Amino acid sequence: MAELNATPPNLPLAPAEYERRYQDQLNNVLRLFFAQISNPGDIGGATLNLSIEYLPTDADLPNLRVGDVFRDTTTGVVANTQVLRIKTAP
Repeated sequence: MAELNATPPNLPLAPAEYERRYQDQLNNVLRLFFAQISNPGDIGGATLNLSIEYLPTDADLPNLRVGDVFRDTTTGVVANTQVLRIKTAP
């Protein structure tokens, strides 16, 4: 996922004739910007809407990665009794 607050860079003004220094500056600015938008950094949000029936359950726990969300069905599969949990390190 891309960084949410990536601001497009101010590109350097081009000189009238070719200059290697300008090309190097432009390439550096673009490289940094592309690295910023392709960084899978933190994601911010105020709400999250999930369809709970598609989430994995505690039966899938061995196949989940640390940080994955799953439904804890140890209380049964009765509506509104399942708890969402996050897999932590063993």
